[in-house]
Amino acid sequence: MCCVISILLLIGPRAAAIIWSLVEPSRWLVFDNLIVPVLGLLFLPWTLLAYVFLAPDGIGGIEWVIVVIAFLIDIGSLSGGAYENRKRKRG
Repeated sequence: MCCVISILLLIGPRAAAIIWSLVEPSRWLVFDNLIVPVLGLLFLPWTLLAYVFLAPDGIGGIEWVIVVIAFLIDIGSLSGGAYENRKRKRG
């Protein structure tokens, strides 16, 4: 079960971002260049999705809290495996 959750956290938002950029490319014009969305897709996909969802109307106040929560989810999904590996017994 843990592997399924890990796969969904790692692949799910990346697939959603790629499909969303193909379906609605006008929303992705909030970025000036292509480097930021590509790096966001590779390293911080939940943050990228939250920012793209909120940015066209302008980000202020509570929207930044949502982006920070997405960032914390990204960091947690990347570092959760390292924490669990410390608990394993060496064979």
